[in-house]
Amino acid sequence: MKGQESCETEIRERGQLTIPKKIREMSHLEEGQVVSIVPVGDTIIISPKRLVLGEARSQIKKIVKATGLSVDEVLGGLDEERQALFGELYGKKSR
Repeated sequence: MKGQESCETEIRERGQLTIPKKIREMSHLEEGQVVSIVPVGDTIIISPKRLVLGEARSQIKKIVKATGLSVDEVLGGLDEERQALFGELYGKKSR
């Protein structure tokens, strides 16, 4: 089928499996991302598991790394952002 690729890879010690770069890119899989593994007969399906909290943590890590800010500095602005968003959505400040 068009757009689908097949490849071979080896299961290593402790069950580790490397997903080839081309397939990771096509599937938008990133380092540290959680995936679901679903057995279907004698086949397995590996798909991204979208965890809101996990994604938030991953994004915060990326921001900290890219900006050089501390975690406290990044998180310190969240309350102010929440207040501004609440004001935009509801026309008044939250408590």
